[in-house]
Amino acid sequence: MRAYFLFVSISLLCAVVFGDHEKHHDSDHKEHGDHGNVHHHSDKTHTDDSHGDHHHDESMPCLKIAPYNANFGFSLYRQIAADHPTENIFISPASISTVFAMLSLGARSNTLNQIIEGLSFNRSELTEEEMHKGFQHLLHMLNDPNSKVQLNSGNALFIDKDLKLIQKFVEDSKQFYKAETFSTDFHNTEEATKQINTYAENKTKGKITDLLSSVDEKTILVLINYIYFYGEWEKHFEKEWTKDGIFHVDENTNVTVPMMHRNGMYNVAFDEKLGCTVVQIPYKGNATALFILPDEGKLRQVEEALEKAVVKSWKKLFRKQFVQLTLPKLSISATTDLVKELSKLGVTDVFPDNSDLSGIVEVTPLKVSKAYFHNEGLLFVCEHIFAVCCGLW
Repeated sequence: MRAYFLFVSISLLCAVVFGDHEKHHDSDHKEHGDHGNVHHHSDKTHTDDSHGDHHHDESMPCLKIAPYNANFGFSLYRQIAADHPTENIFISPASISTVFAMLSLGARSNTLNQIIEGLSFNRSELTEEEMHKGFQHLLHMLNDPNSKVQLNSGNALFIDKDLKLIQKFVEDSKQFYKAETFSTDFHNTEEATKQINTYAENKTKGKITDLLSSVDEKTILVLINYIYFYGEWEKHFEKEWTKDGIFHVDENTNVTVPMMHRNGMYNVAFDEKLGCTVVQIPYKGNATALFILPDEGKLRQVEEALEKAVVKSWKKLFRKQFVQLTLPKLSISATTDLVKELSKLGVTDVFPDNSDLSGIVEVTPLKVSKAYFHNEGLLFVCEHIFAVCCGLW
């Protein structure tokens, strides 16, 4: 099966990443795992309800935007999967929605409506102010210095040195999105590219070094969101158990890759209706990764069905079981052109010449000519690292 990664942050807490996972006190069996993906013994099971929403205050601003961010993330994933059926997919919906929500601060008329609706928000249920406050709170939570999971996120505006941003846009971007603002000489395309790439490289701790290959001298504004994640598995995979194995890319392609092995107790869900197995693998701290293994021939079915309600339903199916777990040791990078994908989700006016972004600069009409998502990810024996950047210009 091809690899697909829907990296999400705390904004999708209730839908995909289950926080506050209960500590595991079972003594793990340390026998060597074999080369299957997930092998299980069902003699010891119990339902894990510790991930319930009762741990969280429902009035928290970031939880108000969580269901909308989740819907957007799954809609975007399904769209990309349909357009690229044989490629690996690696996206962070939170990064993409954050940068477009920040852009909406300066959007007007139908351009604003399309951004809001394209991000799956409903203004009859959630006001724009509540949306922006939700992202504000989300960024605050992501940058918690006391968390055992290291996760840093932020935003930046690179503005042409000869232009002046509308003050309210600057203030709101800083208040809600902690956006840093930089004066940039886009006529010196080499230096402008270097300035932006150096910023992204520093913020992602060297994981993303070439966010932009170049910028056009007609560029007047670049918006960037970055997320850097570093998490250690609560229970490490032993390095000496990593051995070469077969990874099934698709029905016709097999490749030999290093496979990590570990035996232990994990929450496992068997979704017979959808045709997949789901395993929770906890990090140290309050985050858990979900690994979804479609049954043979069921990948497309699983992809098309992925949505918030489906993932939430897995919580009721999870049982603690002994698992012989095998995962490929991964290194993946990808760049996704978002213009085509977002246009199919209804966000069209922001890209052509008739876009209304008059709330950003005082004189020059703006349009988004490019929207790219760039990421690097590593899945190691002892840790999991990924860095993402979403840029508009």
